[in-house]
Amino acid sequence: MTTQTDHKNNGIQVISRAADILRALGEASHGLSLGQIARKVELPRSTVQRIVGALSSEGLVSTENGGGVRLGPQIQSLAQASKRDTKEQLRPTLQRIAKETGETVDLAVLDGNKMLFIDQVVGGQRLRTVSSIGERFPLTTTANGKAALACLDEAEAARLVISEVETSGDKSRNLHETLGEIEAIRSGALAEDANEHTEGISAFGFALKDDQGDIYAISVPVPSSRFERLKPMLTEILTRHNLELAAKPNP
Repeated sequence: MTTQTDHKNNGIQVISRAADILRALGEASHGLSLGQIARKVELPRSTVQRIVGALSSEGLVSTENGGGVRLGPQIQSLAQASKRDTKEQLRPTLQRIAKETGETVDLAVLDGNKMLFIDQVVGGQRLRTVSSIGERFPLTTTANGKAALACLDEAEAARLVISEVETSGDKSRNLHETLGEIEAIRSGALAEDANEHTEGISAFGFALKDDQGDIYAISVPVPSSRFERLKPMLTEILTRHNLELAAKPNP
């Protein structure tokens, strides 16, 4: 006979499995097949399919035409809602930087082992960079990711760097150089992405912690064709705003 306790335990198990699936999808920016999810969470494919179906009905995951599964719009909305206060407090800074530089300014938050893109003020240049809210970016090849890593303690930053470099399979990434770059940012340098994440786009950025301990990064992506020319101006403006935010109470 099934008891009330059995029902409760079964419910807890389903929630735990659903959370494992959501975490696996959160680590895969391009989505996963049902078979890939099953291997990652060590569950039968039929169980994964059933749970994914339930999550999909709530908008927490979405299935692409090719059959891949990724985080859905509702989970992105929930994530953004929890960050809304800090995002709103930082928006005037984004607007001032965009006005002073004429360039697009991005805001991202460290979300597990990725940077989650949550806000943007589009610049006035005809040739400019624009990303989509809800996109997730790697840590070691982006200005916002490197800046966020520098806000972590050395051991945690090193763990994330090593994990990303090893799993990316990118042989051009030098682990020692990357860790040295993070240390330089920790000592006051701006974070820089020089055609590392996307060919033809470079960026400067900095990061800060809010009073909840969440790490936010402000970055200015620029077409590489004008990045070198703008470096002195971008360095002065971003450094000034970084110091101004650091001098204020946490957002």
